[in-house]
Amino acid sequence: MDDIQSPVIPIIADMIASHPGTISLGQGVVYYGPPAEAYTALATIREDDSLHIYGHTAGLKSLRQQIADKLRLDNQIDTQQGYDVIVTAGSNMGFLNAILATTRPGDEVIISVPYYFNHEMAIRMIGCEPVLVNTSDDYQLCIDAIEKAITHRTRAIVTISPNNPTGVVYNRTMLEQINALCDECGVYHISDEAYEYFTYGQAQHFSPGSLENAAEHTISLFSLSKAYGMANWRIGYMVIPKHLQTAVYKIQDTNVICPSIPSQLAASGALAAGRDYCDKKRAVISKNRNIILSELEEIGDICSVSDNQGAFYLLLKVHTELDDMLVIKHLIEDNRVAVLPGSTFGMLPSCYLRVAYGALDRENAAEGIQRLKQGLSDIVRH
Repeated sequence: MDDIQSPVIPIIADMIASHPGTISLGQGVVYYGPPAEAYTALATIREDDSLHIYGHTAGLKSLRQQIADKLRLDNQIDTQQGYDVIVTAGSNMGFLNAILATTRPGDEVIISVPYYFNHEMAIRMIGCEPVLVNTSDDYQLCIDAIEKAITHRTRAIVTISPNNPTGVVYNRTMLEQINALCDECGVYHISDEAYEYFTYGQAQHFSPGSLENAAEHTISLFSLSKAYGMANWRIGYMVIPKHLQTAVYKIQDTNVICPSIPSQLAASGALAAGRDYCDKKRAVISKNRNIILSELEEIGDICSVSDNQGAFYLLLKVHTELDDMLVIKHLIEDNRVAVLPGSTFGMLPSCYLRVAYGALDRENAAEGIQRLKQGLSDIVRH
């Protein structure tokens, strides 16, 4: 465990706590909570004593059916075509389940840089090797480089779209190519789709699990944390090939026995509200995005901005030789604004910063970006 990087969000949170009044452009959460239907569904726990004993390892049958209906409607994934649905304590658990079910110690998992730090941490924790493949200058996947990185020890290729930390959305053709490559080489395609409902402009989310003949090698991960404002409820789900069912059941039973019943009931209510709930809330996030992108254009000489079309992140490359954590320290202490370091996402040695804007109202978004602009200007230009 000493070789595993420490999760950066608690570190930044402690720095924020020491400097009251800091506006956080760091943690990836939304500004809203669950829909009313989630609380209504949660109240039914008082009506059924059987809900207080251990439940099914894969989750409530009724919730799994709701998820299957949602997958068919929103993702064009037909779970009857060789898939199984497993309810998890968030998509992070889904990812760990997937890696444990498909690898042995010493195996390799290909992840593109910048990566989501918890993915890299999970791969290392179980004794596997993350194989890092650079993305293009605009943070798109490099198919040829990924193909060249495949060895006899490769077990999976991971994609995240819409992407954390860049906000980039991979198009259908690109994801089709990755999925076909996985099929050809006999490895799994792990598709993290936690931000599926957060796209802007002409960008569209695509689920590779919907492709014909994808069910044998595609693992899809989803979360209610973002779309339904349920980050602390720890509820998500994974869609797996049926041949992995026994392995995932073993892992989940050992780790958590069964998903939390209160969170499952709330999830059922949230899914009943449907994606319209998120779509309406996303309008505020979209306005925040526009504010931030517009303001950052004014300091284009000192930082470059990722092509943000999804999620609620953008990645800044700051034109400085300073270490990213030192820059963040200055931003918090001198300007009362916080972001996350790009190094935790594998972006080294240059100075990169991840900016998150999902948790802000318009007033805080405007103030936060002004503080960030001023702070970066002071740091780089002076």
